[in-house]
Amino acid sequence: MNLLFLMTDQHRVDTLGAYGNPHVRTPNLDRLAATGTRFDRFYTPTAICTPARASLLTGQAPFRHRLLANYERNVGYLEDLRDDVFTFPAALKERDYQLGLIGKWHGGTRRNAASYGFDGPDLPGWHNPVDHPDYLGYLEERGLPPYRISDHVRGTAPAGNPGNLLAARLHQPVEATFEYYLATRAIEQLEKYAADGRPFFLATHFFGPHLPYLLPDSYFDLYDPESVELPPSIHETFENKPPVQANYSAHWAFDTMPLEVSRKLVAVYWGYVTLIDEQIGRILTRLDELGLEDATSVFFTADHGEFTGAHRLHDKGPAMYEDIYRIPGIVRVPGAPPQVRDELVSLTDCTATLLDLAGIDPSQAVDSRSLLPLVRGEHPDWAPELVAEFHGHHFPYPQRMIRDDRYKLVVNPESVNELYDLVDDPHELENRYQDPGTAPARDRLMRRLYTLLRDRGDNFYHWMTSMYDIGGSDADVTLSSFEPDGTTPTAPARDHPAGATATGTTETTETR
Repeated sequence: MNLLFLMTDQHRVDTLGAYGNPHVRTPNLDRLAATGTRFDRFYTPTAICTPARASLLTGQAPFRHRLLANYERNVGYLEDLRDDVFTFPAALKERDYQLGLIGKWHGGTRRNAASYGFDGPDLPGWHNPVDHPDYLGYLEERGLPPYRISDHVRGTAPAGNPGNLLAARLHQPVEATFEYYLATRAIEQLEKYAADGRPFFLATHFFGPHLPYLLPDSYFDLYDPESVELPPSIHETFENKPPVQANYSAHWAFDTMPLEVSRKLVAVYWGYVTLIDEQIGRILTRLDELGLEDATSVFFTADHGEFTGAHRLHDKGPAMYEDIYRIPGIVRVPGAPPQVRDELVSLTDCTATLLDLAGIDPSQAVDSRSLLPLVRGEHPDWAPELVAEFHGHHFPYPQRMIRDDRYKLVVNPESVNELYDLVDDPHELENRYQDPGTAPARDRLMRRLYTLLRDRGDNFYHWMTSMYDIGGSDADVTLSSFEPDGTTPTAPARDHPAGATATGTTETTETR
């Protein structure tokens, strides 16, 4: 079984026709979804590039692989995976797979894609490396003009300096864009692998539609801003929300730009999605022309989403909204039925699925579960909830999230916790953590999150034990096993408001 893995960066799920967008033209991804399995509730393990990609590489949750932040904004975390960590390409290599990765790596500073056995040009960084020698050579060989942008779109930062660049016009034809270049290199690699005859894994990782959105006129102006309906969360007040969200809104200078600019930015983002869809179409067409469709499983997903003005935010950051945690997830396996699934699944589950398709024990991807039974139309027992985590970007910021069929709970140790009713409040505007009407859901999810974190070894659970009603502790979170009488002090579980200090408790002692 050949494996073709197509991945975008910072891609909102609601920009695809297959996921219900009536405006954006994505015929190639729509066709892939129509002939495969479209997962409607597909999530990233963490909404930041490097940790999410490391989870895909290892099949491990971020707390376990410990690559917790992008190196460009490193806040003291590891910058490369440890040498002893399991990775799926190493397992595929043992099965004599050809391995290729064309595009964004963003998986470390010391070790690049070639360190893990992948063929392809080394393209480091978080955005299109337009000064890379291979790209410059591609332009020169074809007589194409170099990269040049104008008409920068940005706000004004709180300090009075220009805000982050959000979009600009790119003065190149489509054939000169970095996206077209990546698809061309992917097709060349595909042709080499097809000629060899051995099974292959080939990934194409586009750097977009990550901001800044840099597009030729034909895509920059492809969609009318008047057709953009801004989400209700554009009027976010941040009332009863963690203060860091308002700080991040100021950092991205949202309020310094009129809503007309926000509509234009969304329209340009849509154009970026269409540009990438066309390049994916070129790759899929060549796969068919080579006669490989019936021998190749195809994946399409993203590392995380993007705000594009939702909640008065851009990019991603210390907030666990659906805008950046829910991502597209499409898997087409030859012989499997076209369908839509609503199980809660994760990008990390792709790791076990790739191994399963290659006939390799997927249990080595310890925080991953193969999606193959779902793709084949089966109905196995599946977890009714999903956990995600965040560790910081510009600064350390720990968060844990659990969501089930209806509710989402976010634990924020530094301020206030969040609870959202995703049925009644799909745009997550009303934090109902302190609402007595949702107390049963809050308590149930808090206890379930505690159990899942404790069982998988995520030490965040230590904080939860002292702060919230988790149904009684069966772990020594005080680390006080040195007590001279051999007993462990415990305290009755009590539910404190987020950020409150558990003071004035009476310590009790039990024999364990």
